[in-house]
Amino acid sequence: MVNVKGKWALITGASRGIGRLATIEMAKQGCNLVLHSRVLEHTASLIEEVKAMGVEAYAVAAELSDLDSVEKMMQEIDAKGTQIDIILNNAGLQIAYRTDYLATPMSDYDISFKVNTMAPMMICYHYIPGMVERGFGRIVNTTSGIDLDPQQAGYSASKAALNKVTRDLGMKYEGSNVILSLADPGWCRTDLGGPHAPNAPESALPGVIVGAFIEDGKSGRIFAGAPFAGMTIEDAVAKAETMPGVY
Repeated sequence: MVNVKGKWALITGASRGIGRLATIEMAKQGCNLVLHSRVLEHTASLIEEVKAMGVEAYAVAAELSDLDSVEKMMQEIDAKGTQIDIILNNAGLQIAYRTDYLATPMSDYDISFKVNTMAPMMICYHYIPGMVERGFGRIVNTTSGIDLDPQQAGYSASKAALNKVTRDLGMKYEGSNVILSLADPGWCRTDLGGPHAPNAPESALPGVIVGAFIEDGKSGRIFAGAPFAGMTIEDAVAKAETMPGVY
């Protein structure tokens, strides 16, 4: 299992829900943190919480639907001299539930692809060269198991696209120490999932972070939250590494 103590992780959507829980778990493992939210104040209390756990941490802000804002965020991180070792692209947007799905506006696709596909991949493309140069990198892009639901077409299509580009890109680094994975938290009671979702956010852990700790060189796997719920990170990693890669 990877020892992440002293490494730096960028976590998007860190201020609440599963992103916040993932942040705390990474801090428990000694990982330093760059925490993204749309507004700096949203992560202020979390920054203090994880610093009290003995790790370094700071906040950045960006509106992920504004790709210029994403670029400025990455430039800010670079200007601080932070070398990003781990990326948890947790942030996502479910734009709307369209009961009249044949009237789905094309704007649903536009904003969904910017937030759920384009922004995460911009982040991947920006940091992978440094990971390759240093010989270590872990990227976990958050996806969704949603299927056969045209009422959420923009969201589901953007996540399907994220799956495809993550798996395709990951194959370029198969067998190396730069590993790209996907995480499917399941339908959880978060701001995105809503209050009637069947699963507690805690059930997504450690599944949504297990990809940051694997060491077997296999990219492109989707790690769902449920199969790992309640496990230690050590046991979760051991289980994850028995799962086949993408060939």
